[in-house]
Amino acid sequence: MPHVSSCDEELCHDFVILMIQVQLPFLTRSISTTVLTPQTSEGDIPREFLTQKEVVTPERTPGLYEDLVARVTNFHNEDMGLMVLAGDVFDVPIRKDIVHRVVRWQLAKRQQGTHSTKTLSEVSGTGKKPWPQKGSGRARHGTLRGPQFRHGATMHGPKPRSHAFKLQKKVRRLGLKIALSARVAEGKLLVFEDLEVPSHKTKNVVSYVSQMEGVKKLLLVDGGHINEKLKLATQNLHYVNVLPSIGLNVYSILQHDTLVMTRDAVNRIIERMHTPINR
Repeated sequence: MPHVSSCDEELCHDFVILMIQVQLPFLTRSISTTVLTPQTSEGDIPREFLTQKEVVTPERTPGLYEDLVARVTNFHNEDMGLMVLAGDVFDVPIRKDIVHRVVRWQLAKRQQGTHSTKTLSEVSGTGKKPWPQKGSGRARHGTLRGPQFRHGATMHGPKPRSHAFKLQKKVRRLGLKIALSARVAEGKLLVFEDLEVPSHKTKNVVSYVSQMEGVKKLLLVDGGHINEKLKLATQNLHYVNVLPSIGLNVYSILQHDTLVMTRDAVNRIIERMHTPINR
């Protein structure tokens, strides 16, 4: 093998570098993490090639059954720690048809159904035949309490009954999960450590609600029995309602744009949703 001097090695090395720069110029550029914008004064990319749009980070896609981490606060917006929200309860896909079925079931079940009309045997009046069957030239009638007469009976009118219909337990449970997931996706679910108020004065709750941004109607959900002070402080406010966790339902969640749940209430709801359905 012929001997190659150091001078020849340097010439070959320079020639290779020159060929790379001529044929593949992008290989000689260093990788940079600098964000280039139209306002950047220095850079290798011309201004006309830079986008004028702002880069927006895509938000999380709801309905993936992922466990969520929520910040726990109180009425004074103090940091009380973090809490994990179960994904199979607070991050289910939104289905309007299920919510519609559950709301119809709730409204039908709570309907009183006390409407009533009087039949021919219940209406007040005599049962005597008004005139003879034949000879008067008038139409034949056997009573003046028929539906065609004034103060007469009502035929096929409503009677007291129940308007409730059956809805599967799994559908009812799914509707509550969807309503909770919708509030989480909207950022309208707040988790509090507790719902303690210093006194029964309404002005305290009014002050707390005014500090919350974008709250028009508020639903407070506690785990057990409602505190008597909180009950008295909110009973005169038409835009603040209080419920125990056992009474939380789809229709009440939809009626309020903001939902506040205590840590105990969240745990009880998760436990209730994870309890097997008795058939």
